[in-house]
Amino acid sequence: MAELLTTRTEVAAGGGPFALPELTIGVFLTDQAEHRIATGGDRPARIPLARHQGWIMPAGSDGICEFETALDLLTLKVPGALLRDAGFDDRQGMRPMVGDLDPLLLSMALNAESFGAGDRLYRETMHRAFAAQLVRVLSPPREEAVAVEDTRLRRALDYIHDRLDSDLGLQDMADVAAMSVSRFARAFKTATGRSPLQYVIAARLDRAAVLLRTTRLSVAEIAYRVGYNDLSRFGRHFKRRFGTTPAALRDG
Repeated sequence: MAELLTTRTEVAAGGGPFALPELTIGVFLTDQAEHRIATGGDRPARIPLARHQGWIMPAGSDGICEFETALDLLTLKVPGALLRDAGFDDRQGMRPMVGDLDPLLLSMALNAESFGAGDRLYRETMHRAFAAQLVRVLSPPREEAVAVEDTRLRRALDYIHDRLDSDLGLQDMADVAAMSVSRFARAFKTATGRSPLQYVIAARLDRAAVLLRTTRLSVAEIAYRVGYNDLSRFGRHFKRRFGTTPAALRDG
């Protein structure tokens, strides 16, 4: 099975040209206020990047990356075969992504070096899980968002999924959608089949299930990361949705 190649390197100030035959993720482990990047024949553009920001470059990318101070960089090369196994054609067009990284993908990337610590089954499972999350990030908008024709509601869906760990409020969602609260609630349920509260709970629990299967975070930490400050409430909601406890899902 094709596997990720994870490398952590220290790069001297200045940077230089790059060529990436495989899809590659770069995670900055130090702030780079004067970071500049260009792909193809473009001129370098200043895009400051902070620690734990970075980029995702498609296979075959080349260009220039420049920075003023030494860089501590984590890179993950993702073989095309691994992506295709997860349902993504790495030969299809995708634009470079620079800046914030998906929170779950970032968490998995930072722990990717430990994937090889277990046996073959564990290693293969973790690599496949990473590829699946990467494909979700690279794929077109979520199924729910695609089905919602109103762009205002699509903005609200993106807002929800980007802030599942936050104290989401109905007024905030309505403001993002530029609607009154009552109109937003009616339109949201008509479009998704769920009330905003039902939708948020389901999205949080789905993310928790992924974290349970793909990380070694404690159940309490996972609950916190998906917006639950009450562990017993998280457990009740989880069992109602999946028919089992968080610990049992992980062990199974």
